[in-house]
Amino acid sequence: MAGKVSAKLPIEFTVAENIKHLLISNSVPIIFLGLSAMAIPLSGFSAGYLIQEMLTRLARNSFLVLSLLVPIMAGMGLNFGMVLGAMAGQIGLICVTDWAVVGIPGLVLASIISMPIAALLGFICGNVLNRAKGREMVTSYILGFFINGIYQFVVLYLFGVRGLLKIPFTDSYMRVPITSPQLVLSRGYGIRNAINLTGLRHALDNAIHFQMTLGGENPFMISIPVSTFLVIGFFCLFIVWFRRTKLGQDMRAIGQDMAVADSAGIAVERTRVIAIVISTMLAAFGQIIFLQNIGTMNTYNSHEQTGMFSIAALLIGGATVTKASIGNVFVGVILFHLMFVVSPMAGKELIGQAQLGEYFRVFVSYGIIAVALVLHAWKRYQDRERSRRDLRGEA
Repeated sequence: MAGKVSAKLPIEFTVAENIKHLLISNSVPIIFLGLSAMAIPLSGFSAGYLIQEMLTRLARNSFLVLSLLVPIMAGMGLNFGMVLGAMAGQIGLICVTDWAVVGIPGLVLASIISMPIAALLGFICGNVLNRAKGREMVTSYILGFFINGIYQFVVLYLFGVRGLLKIPFTDSYMRVPITSPQLVLSRGYGIRNAINLTGLRHALDNAIHFQMTLGGENPFMISIPVSTFLVIGFFCLFIVWFRRTKLGQDMRAIGQDMAVADSAGIAVERTRVIAIVISTMLAAFGQIIFLQNIGTMNTYNSHEQTGMFSIAALLIGGATVTKASIGNVFVGVILFHLMFVVSPMAGKELIGQAQLGEYFRVFVSYGIIAVALVLHAWKRYQDRERSRRDLRGEA
């Protein structure tokens, strides 16, 4: 007599369980929405001012944050090594400023100069990360400090009218010829701490822009940098297209399971290096967009927080170490920089000191990364439990 066969049906989760799962999946954006809802009325800023600030910061920061998506797709986590690309972009801007090339041609030339430097640094970073599989984030973070030391040595001692280091067996000195007195320190070598990017300031933002008036009884005018948003939009389309290419599919396969991808014949290490090279080159261009909007460059510090702030913005948008989308980028940039704008005045209204808001900025940028990583681990545990229950089913 044949035994009784019992079919297992998937468990139907209750509404409460589905809501809990939704809250866990979007916990970081929900936290910042709540903080923003409390801080905006306290800050006292008008709607027009906040809208203009968010448009400006979206144009300024989005490209940098978008450059993080490719390594995440390849399963390499959050690329703290994007600061290598930021350094390459700054070297391009130093050269262009010295040569007095202004406007869009200056930005294009700075990009051309920075791309091979960023590609070389990305190649070095990718090969280092291949030797630290599973620990890519902390490795890229430390590598950023190492390359930063080399960058500062080169800019401080090799850039200038004359070099500091003598080439052995010759009468020549190692140097990168930078001659502008506005850039070089009075000693003849080393770049000044602050560089005025007058000829490049808003070069991309003002290429195509328009102003419009919003509001009813209290109208306000906002300026929209259309050309910058067009560049960002083109990059978003590139990411969508890239995911469908053979290389993009290989990266996604590696991100899901490296061992299976290797068994399928995908060149895992080579593809991972390509992902980091692409991200580093995009970060170089993103830093150029960022600094042309600011209009000044701190030679030795402008790049240091690039990775930290970009990663924090992406995580606040709801991304994780293993999954991120274009939507996460824009939501994260808005929420992160909205808190940056309103927190000083909100702190002043709460305790009478705007300095609280400044401390809060630092707390947010570092703290949200720790919180997001903890929540990511918790979410993975909850998802495993949810999947286990679903697979177990009901008799």
